[in-house]
Amino acid sequence: MNIVDAILITIQVATSLILIVFILLHSGRGGGLSDMFGGVAGGSLAGSTVVEKNLDRLTVVVSLVFAFSTMLLSLRLI
Repeated sequence: MNIVDAILITIQVATSLILIVFILLHSGRGGGLSDMFGGVAGGSLAGSTVVEKNLDRLTVVVSLVFAFSTMLLSLRLI
C-alpha cells in the first residue's frame, strides 16, 4: 500500500463518519436528532431554515467527496 492509497482510505473513513453525523442531524418526521441542538418544537422558524439549508449543502458536499473517493479508491485497487 502506498501513500496515495492510505490518504484515500483516510478520506473515505472520515467522510463516511461525517456523513453519518450529518444525516442523523437532519430533522425527519419526528424532529430527528437536530432537536437536541436548537430545539423547541414550534420555536422560531427563521433560524432553523438557514441551519437546515446549510446542513443540506454540507451533506451534499460531503456525499460528493465520499462518492469520488469511493470511485478513486476502487480504480486504484483494481
